[in-house]
Amino acid sequence: MHVKKGDKVKVITGKDKGKEGVILAAFPKQDRVLVEGVNIVKKHVKPNQLNPQGGIVSQEAAIHVSNVMLIDPKSGEPTRVGYKIENGKKVRVAKKSGAVID
Repeated sequence: MHVKKGDKVKVITGKDKGKEGVILAAFPKQDRVLVEGVNIVKKHVKPNQLNPQGGIVSQEAAIHVSNVMLIDPKSGEPTRVGYKIENGKKVRVAKKSGAVID
């Protein structure tokens, strides 16, 4: 997967197109990511000890990883991700600026 938890990404397609956020969680087996403030859904919650009232809660839902693009740390624009071997380690590289991401 070209993005990791903590990366700043931009949504490139779907109902939240154009929004930016930080990845809260990545699910590589499902090819999905949870992005802060993106794909907000309403969830009906039963009353429990933590939430004695219950009710309807808004929370983020996962979106497919192909719908997000990493934001280049140098230019601040969305970029594709490449890989390079540096000092025997595989590192991610921004295609637009050539900056090492990791």
